[in-house]
Amino acid sequence: MKASFSTAIGTAAVFTTLVAIGVIVAPQRGRADSDDSESSRIRIGFAIAPVPLNLHGKNRSLVGLGSYIVNAQGDCNGCHSAGPASEFVFGGIPYFGQRPTKINPATYLGGGSDFGTLDPGGLSAHIITRNLTPDKTGRPEGGATFDEFVDIIRHGTDRDHWHPTCTGALGPHCVPPPFDGSLLQIMPWPIYANMNDHDLRAIYEYLSAIPCLEGDPGNPAGADTHGTRCK
Repeated sequence: MKASFSTAIGTAAVFTTLVAIGVIVAPQRGRADSDDSESSRIRIGFAIAPVPLNLHGKNRSLVGLGSYIVNAQGDCNGCHSAGPASEFVFGGIPYFGQRPTKINPATYLGGGSDFGTLDPGGLSAHIITRNLTPDKTGRPEGGATFDEFVDIIRHGTDRDHWHPTCTGALGPHCVPPPFDGSLLQIMPWPIYANMNDHDLRAIYEYLSAIPCLEGDPGNPAGADTHGTRCK
């Protein structure tokens, strides 16, 4: 009986000690995992970036994290390229079973994917994805400041005003009511609006680091910028 009682006391003491250690260690482990998780995303982001990155004057960690979000989570290029036919280069087309995947740098985030019209008859404006690459100012999305970028993602504001709501007959440069032409259509900004400020800053920093591509796909005035976007 005494031996059993002593053993029980000893076991309880060990258990209490382990619990105490766990209480002390667990929060530290949680913080370490969180740090390691972001560090891991940054490393992966640089590894999967499909184009050369200009890190001059950039926050390297934010660029890496932004690449991870854009290329591993958001699939931004899936919409903001010229379409499936040119999104990948031959030899790296995943849908042909070709590995590793090779994204086409000549169309990467340059926009141009046509989602068609918002009216069944096809009389209104075609919704075509925009060029997200930086312009000659070095800012993405054709020169958007960070505050403007946040406004686009948080509220869906179409700062280009390319497709106002039709007020009369449907036409190729307006969208049919009840669609609000002051807002980006198709673009999943209602979902991306849930991202925190840190992630939005990282995306902006990454988009500032990728190469510029000429052209303004979706612009009713024409996609040809005559080589003036990048220089």
